[in-house]
Amino acid sequence: MTKENDHHQELSQEEQEKLLQKYDAESNTRNLSGIVAWVIFGILIAFSLFQLYTGAFGQLTAYLQRTIHLGFALVLIFFLYPARKTGSKRKVAWYDYILILLSIIVTGYWPVFYETLVQQFGGITEAQMVIGGLAILLVLEATRRAVGLPITIIAIAFLMYALFGPYMPGELAHRGLNLEQLIHSMYFTTEGILGTPLQVSSTYIFLFLLFGAFLVQTGVGNYFNDLAISLAGRRTGGPAKVAIFSSALQGTISGSSVANTVTTGSYTIPLMKRLGYKKNFAGAVEAASSTGGQIMPPIMGAAAFLMIEFAGVGYWEIAKAALIPAILYFSGIWIMTHLEAKKLGLLGLPEKDIPPKKEVFKKIHLLLPILAIIWFLYRGFSIERTALYGILATIIVSLFLKETRITPRKFIEALTSGARTALGVAAATAAAGIIVGVVTKTGLGLKLGNGLVGMAESITSSPKMLLLLTLFFTMIASLILGMGSPTTANYIITSTIALPAIIALNDQIEFAIPVLAAHMFVFYFGIVADITPPVALAAFAATGISGGEPIRTGINASKLAIAAYIIPYMFVLQPELLMIDTTLKGVLWIILTAITGMIAIGAGLIGYWYRKLYWFERILVAIVGLMLVYPEGYTDLIGLGAFIFMLVLQFVVKNKQDNQEDNQKQLEKMNA
Repeated sequence: MTKENDHHQELSQEEQEKLLQKYDAESNTRNLSGIVAWVIFGILIAFSLFQLYTGAFGQLTAYLQRTIHLGFALVLIFFLYPARKTGSKRKVAWYDYILILLSIIVTGYWPVFYETLVQQFGGITEAQMVIGGLAILLVLEATRRAVGLPITIIAIAFLMYALFGPYMPGELAHRGLNLEQLIHSMYFTTEGILGTPLQVSSTYIFLFLLFGAFLVQTGVGNYFNDLAISLAGRRTGGPAKVAIFSSALQGTISGSSVANTVTTGSYTIPLMKRLGYKKNFAGAVEAASSTGGQIMPPIMGAAAFLMIEFAGVGYWEIAKAALIPAILYFSGIWIMTHLEAKKLGLLGLPEKDIPPKKEVFKKIHLLLPILAIIWFLYRGFSIERTALYGILATIIVSLFLKETRITPRKFIEALTSGARTALGVAAATAAAGIIVGVVTKTGLGLKLGNGLVGMAESITSSPKMLLLLTLFFTMIASLILGMGSPTTANYIITSTIALPAIIALNDQIEFAIPVLAAHMFVFYFGIVADITPPVALAAFAATGISGGEPIRTGINASKLAIAAYIIPYMFVLQPELLMIDTTLKGVLWIILTAITGMIAIGAGLIGYWYRKLYWFERILVAIVGLMLVYPEGYTDLIGLGAFIFMLVLQFVVKNKQDNQEDNQKQLEKMNA
């Protein structure tokens, strides 16, 4: 960050950390010293080096790669995360040493007895029952500490469902698993804890988190702020647009809506308040923008790598599909902050607060590693290779300037911070493996999907209304399931529990919903749970900086992010929005009508266009916007005609009002 802008940083690093610890479970770690700190430091370095080695020279067999990865994560979590938020941050509790030892035993069991286990058929021994049972309990406790209660409770509920299946009511009943079968499937197969989610964590995700950690060491986070101010700071309502632009960039390397809100918001929210935005609106802009970072390609909060396995499509297809929805999302927030600034008469930042363009563009090379990642993926490089080359590109690019250079010290810091960042993801994916495993064993996903479709069928028999109602029920389920969970866990839960409802529709509607569109639908609504009241963790974190009211900030953030509640319906009804089976002409028309629609909806929600709108105008313009957004040819044409008419009307009425004001001023002068 340039010296000219240092005085805007109203939250110190310590204050940011306290705020993160309050709202982000993954940041609530101990601050240890002495021999224990050095032991943890060594384990963190070893964790990163293990992942780099297997990424560069080939993974170990599935069971070994995943159990070693899990072992590192469990040991580090019990060292770093206290059992209670209020627990001591200065020392490791005695019982945590026991949990650390048990973690080494249960995860070390696989490497030590690997040959025996892979040749073993049928049931498991009593010793293995104990090992597997402990593994489940350790994963649940580690997840509770590092990720939070929501996913832990869901995982426990699923385990109970597996055990007590015969006693469940109606369609939910199943044959049930006994304790031995459950432990066997959860820890001694790749259909439980050691399943696909942990596999993705132990390969793709870790390396990309490490890439992000190396990128951070170049100072790219501060550079994003300076670049955003340079490009958007002078515009109407400049700081709000800086928040949007900066958060979109931060989202390319950040895996957390809350972390993005705190790091970027500590800079942008004070700027917005100083310019004249109300505190609840300023916090909402940052929360909505930071949450949008999780849907921004190329990384998408690491969920993109899980989607490869879950949706069965290539990475490039996912990144390409996510691009237009992300543009529409940020366009919607940009439009509404612009209209709010116009309504309040807010201008841009003064020239003294804008960093010199020469200084900003001197560091433009910091964007090269991100562009390199995109290019490698486009050229078809494997994901592991792409991440490794991205790390290498970051190190090389950092050497261009002294202030961006990754020194040996920074290299070590990147290895440790990358491993720390991966702990929550490893725990979340291990717990998510329990959920996925139970769904696989019991068929619960299909039952829940059929249940949501059945609810819709009880209301309507029209295929189109059936589709819309099922999507609505799936949206509500995804919002509830996504509350309080990090991005990766969020997507795994929603895709396992809520997604089957959309897939179940394919036999009952006139067209087939692409699998990728269904996955993106639940992914979007799981993500916007971070700004949807009553939980709205990103909005709550923003209020820690703005001093606003959490619920009102969450409501404002939901209004600003209205595109996120509309776009998923659009791409299910019109998959061309995800660039599936479309032409350039078709995509351009969709973007034109969608952005035009967002302008109209934004004007309706803010109550201002080129002038202040009356209440009935707000309703009319919002309806016109929805017609433009709804993917039907005739609604687009009607909406476009109505939009142009209302736009012309805005100018006519505004000119009339301006003339009346001018005449009034002249009369006042004459009378004076």
